[in-house]
Amino acid sequence: MSDPQDEVLAQDPLRDRGDGEGPDAAEEAEEAEEAVEEDLALAALAKERDEYLDALKRLQADFENYKKRIIRQQTEHLERAAEALVEKLLPVLDTFDLALVHDEGFDQVLASLMGVLEKEGLERIQPDGEAFDPNEHDAVAHEPRDDDAK
Repeated sequence: MSDPQDEVLAQDPLRDRGDGEGPDAAEEAEEAEEAVEEDLALAALAKERDEYLDALKRLQADFENYKKRIIRQQTEHLERAAEALVEKLLPVLDTFDLALVHDEGFDQVLASLMGVLEKEGLERIQPDGEAFDPNEHDAVAHEPRDDDAK
């Protein structure tokens, strides 16, 4: 004869029977489902990371191209500015050649040269009689005085 308690346990649907049913099987199924969800979440995060990395690489390449373009534009601008100045100085050089041939007219050459340079923003300063101030003046030569030699 069998024990009535064994019969109740045999009829318990949550009891682990070792046949893939019962509380252990439910826990395993739940753990497997959680693992799948974690894998999907990790895959989504990896995809998002890769998208950000690609965006960063594109941004970095765009910035490098921008720097190269700006350097090229600045170089072209400087070349055009130098070309324009040379074109303005050509008449002055012609006047200088004529003055050399005739041994006169150097005042006219100087006036032409100064006119071109003033149009380009150069301003002549006459510091005659003023003491040398290194904050305002640039020294182009130094002549020793008698008391410097000692």
